[in-house]
Amino acid sequence: MMDKEFIAKIKTDFPELIIRDGKKFAFRPPKTVMVGPEEDFWKLLLLHEVAHAVLRHKTFRLDAERLKMEAAAWDKATELAKIYGIEIDEDFAQNQLDTYRDWLHKKSRCPKCGLTRFQTPDGQYSCPRCDI
Repeated sequence: MMDKEFIAKIKTDFPELIIRDGKKFAFRPPKTVMVGPEEDFWKLLLLHEVAHAVLRHKTFRLDAERLKMEAAAWDKATELAKIYGIEIDEDFAQNQLDTYRDWLHKKSRCPKCGLTRFQTPDGQYSCPRCDI
C-alpha cells in the first residue's frame, strides 16, 4: 500500500503542484504530477516527476534535449531523496535513463544503412551517408 503520509508531505512541501492519480508516473507541465500504481521504487519515481516540475521542464525541440532533461530530473530526484530519507538506488535510476538512451539510439539509426543520424534544428534526422 502506498505511503499516504509521504504523498501528503510532498503536497505540503510543493503546494504549487497538482498531484493526481494516474496510469503511470508522469509530469504534465506546468505543474501536474501523476502518481502511477505502486511498484518498487515508487517514491523515487514520484520524486523524479516532482523534480521535472521543480526544474520547470516543459518541452524539448531535440531528442537529445529530452535525454538531458531526464538526467537532470534524476539528479534532482537524488537530492530530494536525501532530504526525505529515501534510499537511492543508482542502478534503478540508470536503468530508467537507459530507456531514453535506447530510444534515442534506435530513433537516430538510419533505416537504410544503420549509421547514426544527426538531428537538425528543425527536429528532422539526417544520415550523412544516405542523405535521408
